[in-house]
Amino acid sequence: QVQLVESGGGLVQAGGSLRLSCAASGRTFSNYAIGWFRQAPGKDREFVATISRTGIRYYADSVKGRFTTSRDNAKNTVYLQMNSLKPEDTAVYYCAAGGSSASIVTQAYAYWGQGTQVTVSS
Repeated sequence: QVQLVESGGGLVQAGGSLRLSCAASGRTFSNYAIGWFRQAPGKDREFVATISRTGIRYYADSVKGRFTTSRDNAKNTVYLQMNSLKPEDTAVYYCAAGGSSASIVTQAYAYWGQGTQVTVSS
């Protein structure tokens, strides 16, 4: 069992930055790939970024070049640095833990956090 807690969300103006954190407890954190997903009101949950246990990263085209994910296994924490934020980035952001390989699909992740709200004003 892995417990995940997201933090760092908030309200920011367009063009601004936020850094989300995903803190994990429970089973060995370093064995898991960690994914970031987001869900806007009335929309399906969508892939944002992922990082494998070995540090391989993938990003959605919509955030490539603006968002960066990283992990600190010593702190059992994964980060999502979000720069040049746009109003369309507004959503609840979730982190999730799954197998060792990075994946862009929600079904690959067994453990989910409760989410943190990110609101970008124009």
